[in-house]
Amino acid sequence: MQAHIPERLSRTIVTLHGDQGRAWLAGLPALLSACAERWSLRVLPPFPELSYNYVTPVVRADGTPAVLKMGVPHPELRTEIAALRHYDGRGCVRLLEADADTGAVLLERLLPGTLLSSLEDDAEATRVAAGVMRALWRPLPPEHPFPALERWTASVGRLRRRFGGAGPLPPRLFETAERLREELLASQGEPVLLHGDLHHMNILRAERAPWLALDPKGVAGEPAYEVGPFLYNPPGMGCWSDLPRIVGRRVDILSAALGLPRERLVAWGVVTAVLSACWSVEDGECGWEEVLVCGEALAGLI
Repeated sequence: MQAHIPERLSRTIVTLHGDQGRAWLAGLPALLSACAERWSLRVLPPFPELSYNYVTPVVRADGTPAVLKMGVPHPELRTEIAALRHYDGRGCVRLLEADADTGAVLLERLLPGTLLSSLEDDAEATRVAAGVMRALWRPLPPEHPFPALERWTASVGRLRRRFGGAGPLPPRLFETAERLREELLASQGEPVLLHGDLHHMNILRAERAPWLALDPKGVAGEPAYEVGPFLYNPPGMGCWSDLPRIVGRRVDILSAALGLPRERLVAWGVVTAVLSACWSVEDGECGWEEVLVCGEALAGLI
């Protein structure tokens, strides 16, 4: 079976995984064929804009639409599978089949699949996100594989060790995020299972629920952390002329809807914006400056 592999996906896979990534790309057509035979799938052309995984719509033997997601096997994929199993479709896309050893995951297809970013009313989109968050947060199972927030946010410390300071990031904002991270980790409440990367492109319209999440990372931490990625998304937000007002309104809505302290949401928002930039620097990606514009707006609310 042939697999059209977009150049962006190929470049990202090689950048992140080196020789392992090259081997995975070479074997992808055979792996795609094996999954189609194993799970009785008719494979359709892949979705556009692929970056980290090969994701394609498929049709199951009974005619049910589904999505096949394939990536280089790695620990983060295993925690995603574990999170999907624990959510069991509650607030999240349903896991149908998975093979962590080959990096293949078969998922329910969310239809119509409209992104939350399509809502023009930002306040309404924020209320929708709050509802999805409430549906997702669940007690952690015993003996779980999910990383704690200290480990999940460790890139902030790695960047300091690498550059002996803030590196390419704005020093004042970076140092503020460092301080807030330490304070938040030392005082966080009871951890739950978090999505870990919940934003406008990971919340879709669906049929069995108005909105459902996809692509959970699976992180163990306090609920206030979850708000962070939503506050600096969607892409392009850094150019909005009324950014400080919008960010402040989002924080107010989320604080009221979730019953969480406003100052804690703001603080995690600053930390996650800087963390996102740290990840981008580690992965050799560009465009992180816009996220830090949102981070500065959040820092202005402290």
